[in-house]
Amino acid sequence: MRTGSRQRLARGPLRRGAGRWPARLPRPHTLRARLTTGLVVLLAVSCAAVGVAAVVELNGFLTGRLDQQLRDAGERFPASLEHGGTLPSDHDGDGDGDGDGDTRRQTVGTFGARLVGDTVTNAAVVGSGTGAGTGTGTGALDVALDAADRRTLASVPADGRGHTIDLSALDDYRVMAVQGRDGDVLITGLPTESVEATVHRLELVAAVVFGAALVVAGFAGALWVRWSLRPLSRVAATATKVSRLPLSSGEVGLWPRVPEADPRSEVGRVADAFNTMLGHVEDALTKRHASEERLRSFAADASHELRTPVASIRGHAELALLHPGPVPQKVARALERIEAEAARMGEMVDDLLLLARLDAGRPLERLPVDLTRLVLDAVTDAQAAGPGHRWTLELSEEPVTVTGDAHRLHQVLANLLANARLHTPVGSTITISLETDDDTAVLKVHDDGPGVAADVQPRVFERFTHGDRRRTEGVESGTGTGLGLSIVAAVAEAHGGGVALESAPGSTTFTVRVPAGKG
Repeated sequence: MRTGSRQRLARGPLRRGAGRWPARLPRPHTLRARLTTGLVVLLAVSCAAVGVAAVVELNGFLTGRLDQQLRDAGERFPASLEHGGTLPSDHDGDGDGDGDGDTRRQTVGTFGARLVGDTVTNAAVVGSGTGAGTGTGTGALDVALDAADRRTLASVPADGRGHTIDLSALDDYRVMAVQGRDGDVLITGLPTESVEATVHRLELVAAVVFGAALVVAGFAGALWVRWSLRPLSRVAATATKVSRLPLSSGEVGLWPRVPEADPRSEVGRVADAFNTMLGHVEDALTKRHASEERLRSFAADASHELRTPVASIRGHAELALLHPGPVPQKVARALERIEAEAARMGEMVDDLLLLARLDAGRPLERLPVDLTRLVLDAVTDAQAAGPGHRWTLELSEEPVTVTGDAHRLHQVLANLLANARLHTPVGSTITISLETDDDTAVLKVHDDGPGVAADVQPRVFERFTHGDRRRTEGVESGTGTGLGLSIVAAVAEAHGGGVALESAPGSTTFTVRVPAGKG
């Protein structure tokens, strides 16, 4: 058991991962929900694609403008940093690091650096509040670079193209490096803060606008899909009504029909085909009902008409056997067989007539019936008929009472006990139990005989169904007509209950359930 559990746990994630829908997300079941979800998902993908394209395009455009500003600024500022021969120092004594760089016509935040080989000799940035644009040339602030910043600057190729770098003291910068006249490398840079701010603002605006569009589109799409699928909803509603009709027996009128829809649409064609199918089904059910009615009428009339000649044959046979004169033994034996077969035929006629009446829905008696007393009487009769069997009773302490027809319920018991006796060998144990379960009387007849074959079990309650050879081997020759169990099922259903069979070699149980205290 533990090994099996581990295998199931190991296979679980594979099954979830193989699916197309995430395991934790609820899967939409209705067509309307799936269409709406698909619409929103497609719109979300489209909005995301448009937003990403707009952000990428704007970022590229602004970065291109920044590169153009770097080209316009040229290398004047980083080249001016070498005039002092060393890094700029604090000339005015105010501690602000004013340098010697030429800041004229330079944008605040412009970065300049000079490299000789791979060594950064000068690095400064144009500060705010300086003499930029005044020609004073005193607005450069030196930048403290760490080892990582120096390696980053040294890695910038001198190709005259823009490159984005991240300096620890200045954050992100767009820089451009060119070769100087003295064999050095001059780097000019501008901050990317304005570009990033504009791009982030576009991202925020796009997220808000597209989010609102998705919400509005979701509601509008749901309403549109619901309106578009109204004809299909009417088809589903009509199909639900038809599915609740009792189509198995009796006269059936498939009155629900789908309202007419546009035949040019797919839903309209489905509705038209569904209505046509309902018409065909209604015609077939009507013909079936008429055929069943004719068959029931024939069975009832034939059974009624056969009762008189069968009784007459039986009476004449009995009268011949009572003749005072000598009767040859063969003639006497023939008369006895005629009487026995006439009695058997009379029972069959009575059974057919009973089934015809039950099929016609004729009401049964509705009187209080002590089912416990019926069980005791039926078992007593069965013991007399089958003394070679072992009979066991399991009854509840309190009497079980139902409302119904005592004669028909006794017939149910008699048929079940006779079936168990006739289809089990001598010495078999037959157990009859009776109890109440949730206001339902439950009667069980169990035997330890050879059982009912699996291919016979589905039709064991149909008329003229006989047990298979395996179940009847070694038992007495039965005189069953194949109507006993069908009468059991019909009487149980007429009382608002039912009967079920569970059978296997060595164990066969018939269970009859009848509502207790009501018909």
